[in-house]
Amino acid sequence: MDNSNNMSYQAGEAKGQAQEKGNQMMEKASNAAQSAKESMQEAGQQAQAKAQGAVDAVKNATGINK
Repeated sequence: MDNSNNMSYQAGEAKGQAQEKGNQMMEKASNAAQSAKESMQEAGQQAQAKAQGAVDAVKNATGINK
């Protein structure tokens, strides 16, 4: 393999490695976004449950629930 072919081969290898690294970074970012979404959904559900508990407590205290 002459020098020109070797340089072309190495450039192709570098390009492939850069693309793979980019794909890995995008996958990590996607996973982080999905994790954040799930965390926010869980926090929202917990807040909703606490609010419902407070409503029930007020209803019980005022006798509305009877």
